[in-house]
Amino acid sequence: MEGIEHRTLNVNGINMHVAEKGKGPVVLFLHGFPELWYTWRHQIVALADQGYRAVAPDLRGYGDTDAPKEVTSYTYFHVVGDLVALIESLGVENVFLVAHDWGAMIGWYLCLFRPDLVKAYVCLSVPLRPRHPKMKPIPTMRAFLGDDYYMCRFQDPGMEDEMAKYGSEAVLKKILIDRKPGPPCLPKDNPFGISTDDKLPLWLSQDDLNYYSTKFDQKGFTGGLNYYRALDLYDPNYILI
Repeated sequence: MEGIEHRTLNVNGINMHVAEKGKGPVVLFLHGFPELWYTWRHQIVALADQGYRAVAPDLRGYGDTDAPKEVTSYTYFHVVGDLVALIESLGVENVFLVAHDWGAMIGWYLCLFRPDLVKAYVCLSVPLRPRHPKMKPIPTMRAFLGDDYYMCRFQDPGMEDEMAKYGSEAVLKKILIDRKPGPPCLPKDNPFGISTDDKLPLWLSQDDLNYYSTKFDQKGFTGGLNYYRALDLYDPNYILI
């Protein structure tokens, strides 16, 4: 796609797929759930044309990057460790960071753990959320938002099998274009509200959806779900906020 190059790097004990283009200061893009490097395809080209080296990996568990099976392999420490090793592999001292959704949370922790590696940070959709030493995220969300709140439902064993039953394309389509107000919930009867009448917006073509669907058909959703399943595993004694 418009001169974007792809390669695989060994970082922090996993093989990570990276898409990149351009020469100059590095802008590192981090995607969210359920996304891929592909989310940033337009920004990669635009920034490369402006004299930057734009880099977008598939994060641990996604796309063409390795996906360890253990939930314990998806803490902030693991994923930030991937990024520290990636930045070192790029041969630069620091980067401009742009991140969205889960990538945004990871970006905050990269800034906290290794501020020397980040020149500036653009965060999309997720502000910094300090942890409470006596309140774990999932039980707290369950108490306030109910068992059907999507992060709570993602804790359920077999949720990835439920997604597979509907098919990657239908699930991705619903998650990416859903605009209903209020907390997103997944009721056990038709959790994704799948409807054949859902039309794609102008910013998401059928070819784009096909690319995402193909990758999630190959990899599955377990890696992405494991980020949510690891939320309560982080030791607040190590968090510097």
